[in-house]
Formats: sequence, structure tokens, C-alpha cells
Amino acid sequence: MSAQTKLFLCLKDNFGVLLHDPQNGTTAAIDAPEAAPIETALKQTGWRLTDILVTHHHADHTQGIGELKQHHKCRVVAPRKEAKRIAHVDESVGEGDTVRVGALEGRVIDTPGHTAGHISYFFPAEKLAFVGDTLFSIGCGRVIEGNPEMMWDSLTKLRALPDDTQFYCGHEYTEANIRFAKTVEPNNKALAARADEVGELIAAHKFTIPAMIGAEKAANPFLRADNAEVAKSLGLAGKPAWQVFAEIRERKNRS
Repeated sequence: MSAQTKLFLCLKDNFGVLLHDPQNGTTAAIDAPEAAPIETALKQTGWRLTDILVTHHHADHTQGIGELKQHHKCRVVAPRKEAKRIAHVDESVGEGDTVRVGALEGRVIDTPGHTAGHISYFFPAEKLAFVGDTLFSIGCGRVIEGNPEMMWDSLTKLRALPDDTQFYCGHEYTEANIRFAKTVEPNNKALAARADEVGELIAAHKFTIPAMIGAEKAANPFLRADNAEVAKSLGLAGKPAWQVFAEIRERKNRS
């Protein structure tokens, strides 16, 4: 893997991520929750900010763009369907488009549901995905501007990425997500193993991401709505997967 990453917290529980190409020194921030922690991470690494790759328009992912743009003159790439709602956009992209950060080549995936135009970035050669607030470790984002069927379709796109893909999400919610997931699948051994792993990470004051797509498929109930046993346990045997997903999401909303 030629890419390097730097993970850090922004705001209360947002993740900031830098993606760096050491071959030519380019660096992208994935979203810009706030400028100061991104500037600190750049100083710690010695990297130069050249790009900001935006996943969606929510302020906790975009409010640092203006200050960073002014300081670094960086390129801002944003979802085509939300570009008018995001300041300082230089390039708008959508499903199937290519985004380059130096020699690193990423593919844009439309993943609406949390917001109507949410996108994710997948860098296949580096086996890295940046999924914003669509997929979380053992969770998923709230369905705010879309509908459950739309969100389920987006999650299945991400689930279809290679199992050895590492993904970075927008928030540190893993511990709470595991508590909820156990109410859906209390006997899921993969979930129990992930719970143990996360407990050890938190005890060591480490982040719970990046997570792996393959492991997530086995433990995240939001990716398992088409599993017959999950549907049966929710009293929805034989129902379409998106309806099972909708029930899981509604239960999480109430938890």
C-alpha cells in the first residue's frame, strides 16, 4: 500500500482523516469538520494539504473548509447533488467518477440515504474506503433526507467492496453501536469478538477504526438485513431486506 493515513478526532466525536501520497507529497482531508485539528495533524506529519474530499453537506463535515481553503489554496471536491449546499467547491463528482490525490486513484460511489447526495470514496489499489456517515463500525447513519430503501441500497454497495477493504467513517460510535447490535443478534459470535476487540482498543485509548468490510459483514446488523435469521428474530420473516433494515434502524433511533 503506497498511501498513508492520519486519523484524529474533531469536534466532539467526528473523525478527521488525512490521505497522503508519499510519491509526490499530495494530501487530502476527508471532510473538514473543523480546521484546527486538521492543521495540527498536518504539522505533526509534515504533510501539505492539497485537497479536501467531501462526503456530504452537513456542517459537522464541512465547516472547516473555508479556513483551510484560504490557508492552503487546496482543491475542494464535493458531491455533485449537494455542491450548491457546500461552500468553496472546485469540482463536483458522482457515481463512477474518478478522483485522484496525487498518484492515488479513487472511485466515487453514490451512497444516499443519510443525505440525498451523500457519496463515498473507494481507493481500490490501496484497499481504502471513506464512507462518511453512511456506514459506521457496527452501525450506519440515520436516514435523514432519504428513505430506508435508498439507505439499504447504499449499504449493499459498500458491503460489496472487497472483504480486505479498510473503511474510515465519520464518527466514533462503535461502543454504543455494539450495545445496540447485541439487542438484535445476541448470539452473533463475530459481534462478540468485535466487542472484545473494541473493549481492548478503548481501554488502550485507541480508535476503533479503521474497520474491515469483511468483518463488518459478519457483525454489523445493518448489513445483515437480508439474513433470514435476522429477519425472523425481528418478526419479519419473508419481508424485503429494506423493510428489515428499516425496522433495525427505527429501533436504533429509539435506543
